[in-house]
Amino acid sequence: MLSRLGKLFGVHGDAASRTTDMALTDTDILDAIADLIDEDTHKPYRKGVSVQQNDAAHLNVRVALPYPAKSRFAAIAELFRERLAPLAGERKLSIDVVSEITSHSVQRGVPLLPGVKNIIAVSSGKGGVGKSTTAANLALALAAEGASVGILDADIYGPSQPLMMGLQGQKPEVIDGKLVPLPAHGVQTMSIGYLVDEDQAMVWRGPMVSQALQQLLNDTLWNELDYLVIDMPPGTGDIQLTLSQKVPVTGAIIVTTPQDIALLDAKKGLKMFEKVGVPILGIVENMAMHVCSNCGHEEHIFGHGGADKMSAQYGVDVLGSLPLDLGIRLATDDGCPTVAAAPDSALAARYQQIARKVAVKVGDKARDFSGKFPKIVIQNS
Repeated sequence: MLSRLGKLFGVHGDAASRTTDMALTDTDILDAIADLIDEDTHKPYRKGVSVQQNDAAHLNVRVALPYPAKSRFAAIAELFRERLAPLAGERKLSIDVVSEITSHSVQRGVPLLPGVKNIIAVSSGKGGVGKSTTAANLALALAAEGASVGILDADIYGPSQPLMMGLQGQKPEVIDGKLVPLPAHGVQTMSIGYLVDEDQAMVWRGPMVSQALQQLLNDTLWNELDYLVIDMPPGTGDIQLTLSQKVPVTGAIIVTTPQDIALLDAKKGLKMFEKVGVPILGIVENMAMHVCSNCGHEEHIFGHGGADKMSAQYGVDVLGSLPLDLGIRLATDDGCPTVAAAPDSALAARYQQIARKVAVKVGDKARDFSGKFPKIVIQNS
């Protein structure tokens, strides 16, 4: 087979015409692209490739990625075209690159949420490390790559997503007792902040807060989401416990700064998720450095290398580092986070790289087929 393919790729003169006339099998085509490696998953594309040959004049190849990557579709298609053009000969070659995002495994015994394929919890051990900003930009970056995305503000005591998404003062519509998520920048959003006055303090005990979270999750009409990003409150309290026991979480992200005190609390959050069986997708190091807007001097205000040490200690990947930048703060305060406000900027690229790594890790998890199995009811007759 290899010798045959070698002849096909090195055709000249009369050999080119013979290639056109040769009958191609699907195996020939799959063997030809067997060594093409996805730079994001570091695995061969072949698993997601399907071939369709309706007639001798057309060759259609479909490449399905398990993560959203709309910005890379053209480059991947060209990669396949360069490899398969000599094999196709005179046939019309069509390369179709798509993303196929499926539901993946969650905690044992917890059913999937209707209308939601995967839930990603963005958490931190303590407040003030930029968790909400990271969650908002992560959701926007996933949506920019073609995924259907929602964000749930689970910080009942201090909801910030209405401000960050530019939806302050707006109220969701109610249909048949269900809340309709408010759209912002291509993302479906829901927050307790939409349901209470801006200056109203939520003086609730833990059980009430946990119940509010479950209602926001289950009583919202999420519209066929590939990913629901949950902006968690800081700490390891009632909401985190409710999330781990009753919400089908695909994986969690820990946001921290390099500062020792922040890392101390972030480690507690990481261990909590491990204890309750929620996989850790990785660590995001926020405010890793500050670059002076006047002279360009880079300074590690909150320390250096903290996330790398945590990664080595717990065997969890660092998804990316983000700078302490005035533009990030201004964008969220204006209700248009960085990925939406400046999608071509270097800052947006950092968020997009983190989102890609998160999506690849989710796509690499075991699939959940519970929704495809019929329900069996046994009755006495």
